[in-house]
Amino acid sequence: MVKMTPFLLVLCLALVAHGFSAKKCVLTGRWVNDLGSNMTIGTVNRQGEFAGSYHTAVTSTTNKIRVSPLQGSQHRTNQKSQPTFGFTVNWSFSDSVTVFTGQCFVDETGKEVLKTMWLLRSRVDDIKDDWKATMVGINIFTRLHSQE
Repeated sequence: MVKMTPFLLVLCLALVAHGFSAKKCVLTGRWVNDLGSNMTIGTVNRQGEFAGSYHTAVTSTTNKIRVSPLQGSQHRTNQKSQPTFGFTVNWSFSDSVTVFTGQCFVDETGKEVLKTMWLLRSRVDDIKDDWKATMVGINIFTRLHSQE
């Protein structure tokens, strides 16, 4: 029986470790980023497409911020638990569009995190101003849980 104990311990550790690594990161739901912007992503269909809404907490315009639509695509996972994705936000209150690309991760504590990079393209009146029309940045999103 004593010889069996190390085997059972290793087996249990392997099963527990697999359980932690098998947790999938799911895009669908409500998210908040490091600047306080909120995003809701709807169901991801069989083709990996999704739609949702984005309510930014920051803007460089003087226009009133409004919720804006987003459209995106998730890489079809095929059993991968941390998918890549991209989406476009067509801002409802300005002549700008932002594209985000990133990956959905599950961190070591089991928390889902979206790590993203974005390009924001603003309209300019003249091609000579093209140099200042695109901004780039990063955001980290964490899941918003309902207050119950």
